[in-house]
Amino acid sequence: MFDHLLFFHSIVRWAVLVTLISAIYKAYIGYSNNKIFTRGDDMLRHWTATTAHIQLMLGILVYTQSPNAKFSFHPLGPNGHITQPFFFGVLHLLLMISAIVIITIGSAMAKRKTTDAEKFKTMLLWFGIALLIIFIAIPWPFSPLAQRPYLH
Repeated sequence: MFDHLLFFHSIVRWAVLVTLISAIYKAYIGYSNNKIFTRGDDMLRHWTATTAHIQLMLGILVYTQSPNAKFSFHPLGPNGHITQPFFFGVLHLLLMISAIVIITIGSAMAKRKTTDAEKFKTMLLWFGIALLIIFIAIPWPFSPLAQRPYLH
């Protein structure tokens, strides 16, 4: 079961990145060109947050099943590098939850703004911060913190 959960978590990672990058791009174009905030822009905002929440639920399921996510107060292994259990049990968990909270706040704030420029600006700022945190927290194959293949 763990392998299936991890696979779906890995697949949905790409959906989160695609929707988030798309929303940031649309927000940048909309804000810089004084465009109208359309129903499509609002749907992209909504689906970005929804996809992130689906990923969070999958991540919680993976966390409860994962042998690598055992909580560890010993962040450094004998070689001086961050251990996999510390990365997945603490760093990945806290950074990803923080990013999803930021996406949720940004989505809710953008929804309540009154002008189109404010909606685009709010999405650009909050989603951009979340994307930066996500890029740090993903266990990329080239990451110095923890490595996973692009699809696991």
